[in-house]
Amino acid sequence: MSDDPDHALRGFDVSRETRERLEILVAELRRWQQIKNLVGPETLKEVWHRHIADSLQLAALAPDARTWIDLGSGAGFPGLVLGIQAAERAGHMVHLVESNGRKCAFLRHAARATGAAVRVHDARLEDVVPSLVAGVDVVTARALAPLPQLLAWTEPLLKNGALGLFPKGEGAAAELTEAAKSLRFNAETVVSRTDPRASILRITWPRDPA
Repeated sequence: MSDDPDHALRGFDVSRETRERLEILVAELRRWQQIKNLVGPETLKEVWHRHIADSLQLAALAPDARTWIDLGSGAGFPGLVLGIQAAERAGHMVHLVESNGRKCAFLRHAARATGAAVRVHDARLEDVVPSLVAGVDVVTARALAPLPQLLAWTEPLLKNGALGLFPKGEGAAAELTEAAKSLRFNAETVVSRTDPRASILRITWPRDPA
């Protein structure tokens, strides 16, 4: 697949300013990758499709969300991309939670270079989630853990009304089945726009009866 940004961004609501910020992010990722090995080398060959577009598709699933938290942000996907989009929207913010100091250094650098509306938390997610329970609209995590573990970590956020958006590969159905053995939640499976074999699990927590 040709990693053409025009093709990758087709169908997404991306302004000229946001595209310029994304181009800065890609350039900085390529530069840092030579030293820090932030993403899989093979995925860097298709960075616009595998990382940028794959991250952008989450925003369309929660268009009214103002505050996001991205767990295990790594090199910034999807959180930093969402934060770049949020830079044009007053009052929008994405919290990036990453315990790897090397990756946090990149996240801070890339945030400054792109003007992304993010806050980087160099900490374990267990130490950050409790402090943000009251103010998060969406929680996301990409390639961090199987769904049962994700739900255990994010249950306080989901119970408080946050939406969970969790990109998954071909094993999404099996993860849903396993999680449903011990937890009660609502789930919708959305086919990924960047890979028909992958999906995004849209998770909400049932409200307690009045």
